[in-house]
Parts: sequence; structure tokens; C-alpha cells
Amino acid sequence: MGVDADSDHPPEVVTRLPRPGRDLDLDLDAVAALKPDLVLGSLTVPGHERLVEGLRARGLSVLVQAPTSLAEVFADIRRIASALGHRERGERLVAELDAGMPVVRRSWRPRVLVEWWPKPVIAAARHSWVHELIERAGGDNALADQDRATATLTPEQAREVAPDLVAISWCGVPLSHYRPRQVLQRPGWAAVPAVQRGAVVPITEAFLGRPGPRLLAGYRALCAALDPLAPALSPSPPSV
Repeated sequence: MGVDADSDHPPEVVTRLPRPGRDLDLDLDAVAALKPDLVLGSLTVPGHERLVEGLRARGLSVLVQAPTSLAEVFADIRRIASALGHRERGERLVAELDAGMPVVRRSWRPRVLVEWWPKPVIAAARHSWVHELIERAGGDNALADQDRATATLTPEQAREVAPDLVAISWCGVPLSHYRPRQVLQRPGWAAVPAVQRGAVVPITEAFLGRPGPRLLAGYRALCAALDPLAPALSPSPPSV
């Protein structure tokens, strides 16, 4: 068994396993030397195709995931469980995850921006499981009209989409290094509603950016950020 250098869960398992490299710098020969029965890969970053081809060229069986929706995340969980001989466990896990993310009904739905990278600002658009997490948590994705997985934002565009909440979930960055102040002091963002209210929250990329069971924790973190915010944004009832 082995994992890539970014794998950190569950810690009691992954900390003792070989780590043949990080992301696009994966040492394919080192992976092959581990003689795995199955390699789990993804196409989430441009260049991963090269790694998948290289692993298969070395005679390794590779199961590739490239989900863009919760339904596809759930389908991948089922495929992985079946490949490992635990189909029923996979079905149970999917059922638990789906049931654990009920749609929250709010009288006012805050606009949410989930930020993957700070400079340039890259955020989750419609073709992303995060889009559905936001909706289930009772918010609206500020980039719902973007027909893609991610979008890069200029300050002008940030003011136009006007998020009420910014969740920073910077990819590959430890949570301890997240800096909400960097968003609050970002040039050109002073008129963004989330910045005006100080509604910038850090949510680890492990909970939002990795399409697996811990998305449940990401959903809960979004709910926790939206619960106190939504009533404050709810329009006042008309006076009689």
C-alpha cells in the first residue's frame, strides 16, 4: 500500500505508508515498485492524464475519478467499493452521506463564494459538487451562472456577483495557513457584501475540495457559516 504526499486521512493509517511523490511529481516507478493491485487516480488537475497513462503503461490497474457533481461522487464511491469487494459497504456509505446532507430551507438564501485560490482568485462554479453542497446548505452559489467547474474572478466581477459569504478553501494549503484577512483587505473588494460584513470563513480544502466521504464535513461547515448569517440578511417584513 502507498499514498501520495498530500493524503492525510485517516492519519493513523496514512502516516505509516510509503509516499512516492506529490500530485504531478508522482514517482511512477516508485508506485510500480509497491506492486499495488489497484491505483486510485483522478483527473482533477491538468496533467493528471499523463500520470494515468504512465501508470497503465507500467501494467498497473488504475481506477480514475473525475466527478463534477454529487451524483458522480456517489457513483465513484460505489465503483471504488465494488472494485475492493465491498459493494454493500459502498451503498451504505452513499446512503449515509446523502441522508446526512438534507436541503436546508431558508427564507433568504445568502450568496456563497467558495474560493479555491487567492491570487488570482479562483472559485467554484456550477459544474462542481461544491455548487450542490452550497444549495443543500441553504445558500446560492455566487457563480451559478458560470457554465464550468471553476472561474477566475477580477475585483469588478467579485463586486458584480456580490457574495454574502466567502468560504476560503485554498487547495494544497494547510488550514493553519489560511488568512481571511487576505480577502478582507484585498484591493477592489471593499464593496463586496461578504467583506463589508466580515463574513469570510476558512473551511479546509480536505472538506470541500476532495470528492469523498468528508464532503459531509464540508456541508456541515457551510451550514454552520450560513446559520447565523441568513437571518441577518433576511429582508424585513413590510410594515402594515
